[in-house]
Amino acid sequence: MIIVGELINATRESVKTAIETRDHEAIRKLASDQTDAGATYIDVNAGVFTGKETDNLKWVIDNVIEATDLPICIDSPSHEVIAETLKYTRNKSDTIPMINSISLEKERFDNILPIVAGSDLKVIALCMDEKGMPHTVDERLEIADKLINKLVQNNVKLENIYVDPLVQALSTDAACGTAFLISIEKIITRYKGVHTMCGLSNISFGLPKREFMNKTFMAMAIAKGLDGAILNPLDKKMMATIIAAEALTGRDEYCMKYLTAYRAGKIA
Repeated sequence: MIIVGELINATRESVKTAIETRDHEAIRKLASDQTDAGATYIDVNAGVFTGKETDNLKWVIDNVIEATDLPICIDSPSHEVIAETLKYTRNKSDTIPMINSISLEKERFDNILPIVAGSDLKVIALCMDEKGMPHTVDERLEIADKLINKLVQNNVKLENIYVDPLVQALSTDAACGTAFLISIEKIITRYKGVHTMCGLSNISFGLPKREFMNKTFMAMAIAKGLDGAILNPLDKKMMATIIAAEALTGRDEYCMKYLTAYRAGKIA
């Protein structure tokens, strides 16, 4: 499972404060803790700092690179910030970054495509177009088809594409959970080698016991083929659920990862 650790995001007040006060230790600890917990990438986002986003994001990147050898996932609404901090990151580290994200929205697509075209970068591809968020399976698949084909035609390798069919709140649409799950299954069936990604916690928005709902949905999504998620890797119960679900769906030969996690006290 590809885990993008989500905690270094300036929308979180503690992270915003750490960036403002240049608290090196706080950012480095978040990076190292997520690494130790099993993250694959460390997402970095400083989008709340209008006019100062690039400088602040570079400072964050410096501290993340100091704390971990994991690759960075550059997360910004601005293609200019992504381009600048990507160049900065690649001068600092030999790891291959991930870009969060491209979509079929014309402006976003046209601005991000030159950054990822012909490169070795990983890219999260959101199933969203000018009409907004998709609601049905067919809408998701139509957008995914166009996105994947356009990216491949511009020399983005299939295995570097992480399609996110977009999870929506179950509290507002009873069908959105099954629509997402079916979309995952169909995407990986049609496009052998492509990855799937999601910010899964949206499913429980507005509901009580969100953590319970999120863990249950994660197991269901893994059963359908989901192989990537943007989440909090310090959530031990979520990480244990992922390990168990991967074993149960045949992605853990002889249950070796499960047994290793158990011996390390990660399964309780």
